[in-house]
Amino acid sequence: MTGEELLRSRGLRVTRPRLAVLEVLAAGGHLEVEEITQRVRERLDSVSTQAIYDVLGALSRAGLSRRIEPAGSPARYEARVGDNHHHVVCRGCGEIADVDCAVGSAPCLDPVAAYGFEVDEAEVTYWGLCPSCQVRRATDD
Repeated sequence: MTGEELLRSRGLRVTRPRLAVLEVLAAGGHLEVEEITQRVRERLDSVSTQAIYDVLGALSRAGLSRRIEPAGSPARYEARVGDNHHHVVCRGCGEIADVDCAVGSAPCLDPVAAYGFEVDEAEVTYWGLCPSCQVRRATDD
């Protein structure tokens, strides 16, 4: 499905900034707003940072992007949505990678007490050291 079709399928107007942000997110990664803004500006003549925030908010509400906020890190956005995946974050450099949820049963979607909420997603963050930071730690000793 094209970016235009995606936007229309979610009831969103098709605009150049929205299409550019979708393209940037589709390229992959867990991007901060600053990174997204820089990449969008490479595609468009000019766009304000506020416009990027507005687009990201609209895309997230429409289910076309996902906002994650690892502790101690600014918000990041990704295009991978709707599959209840999780993340692993490096304590050293902040690198983030996707971790698929358990196949079959997803016990994280069945909290002991949901307090009346209809749970449709769980956000799990694993923390550790990426391979590069492990090497760095070993050579620092």
